[in-house]
Amino acid sequence: MVNWEFRDPLFLLFAFFAPLVYLLASRSGSVVRYSSLAITDRAPRSVRLRLAKLPAFLLAVAVVILAIALAGPRTPDAETRVSREGIAMMMVVDRSSSMDARDMVKEDSSVDRLTTVKDVFQQFVLGGEETAGRPDDIIGLVAFAGFADSLCPLTLDHGNLTTILSDVRIVERQDEDGTALGDGLALAVERLRRSKARSKVAILLTDGVSNAGAIDPKRAAQLAIEHNIKVYCIGAGTNGRAPYPARDPLSGRTVLQSMSVEIDEDTLKEIAETTNGQYFRATDKDSLARIYTEIDRLERTEISETRYLQYTEHYVTLVIAGLSLLAVAAVTNDSVFRTLP
Repeated sequence: MVNWEFRDPLFLLFAFFAPLVYLLASRSGSVVRYSSLAITDRAPRSVRLRLAKLPAFLLAVAVVILAIALAGPRTPDAETRVSREGIAMMMVVDRSSSMDARDMVKEDSSVDRLTTVKDVFQQFVLGGEETAGRPDDIIGLVAFAGFADSLCPLTLDHGNLTTILSDVRIVERQDEDGTALGDGLALAVERLRRSKARSKVAILLTDGVSNAGAIDPKRAAQLAIEHNIKVYCIGAGTNGRAPYPARDPLSGRTVLQSMSVEIDEDTLKEIAETTNGQYFRATDKDSLARIYTEIDRLERTEISETRYLQYTEHYVTLVIAGLSLLAVAAVTNDSVFRTLP
């Protein structure tokens, strides 16, 4: 009965009449008067006397069983098949020295752009207040500065992915610095090209202008469209001037200095348009979180469900059982437990 459900559950209310039926059926219509009750106290009670109310009890049980039968008990034999087709997604993140600017989090000069990006991307993958996460998607990671590096292949192990992401650092060596935008996107395309997923997406985040690498960003966009890969581009940080940490030569302390910054929005917009993606502008952590929420809404996992609605009906068995109890109650009441009128 654990898996039972009822077609017309309101009929179960008739089961509440069972106590009333028992009381009415167990009332005796004949009373024998004795001059003293002492003789009844000393006389042993026979089995027949002890079971005198059995017909009334069987009648009450029959009412309950028939009420359940009228409610239409059944066991669903439905077989539900849910098919989930995840998305293959590569995160392409800039880790050049410009990502050390402190303009993404208000009133906290200790948080750089890259740290903010990592926090928001982790919520996007694992889920948070605004998103449910991407449990069905295979996600990989490419980081770039003066050159591109594939840090994590496409994987469903999102815990390992976010651990790798947390270890990404802003470049410190001068010969490694730069913005190889085209190389980063091309490497992501190469990883996505091998995936058998029907939907393939790259999320390209940068705060600068392409000034390094061997592949032009527009050529990388053409490679993406050739392999049906959609690219969402995010321009991170302010455009113009931004505070950067620098060492004061007099005191030796780290202070913030305003420096000139530039985001090549025209190139990012062209990449997004070429690949049927979208371009977003993130000036702080909240706007970046909203962008990932929007991408989460746009790129949803396809879920198809097939439901078969067959049931095994149980009312026949219950009707037979209820009528059998009614018959037993009637027969025993008129024979074994018959009383004088």
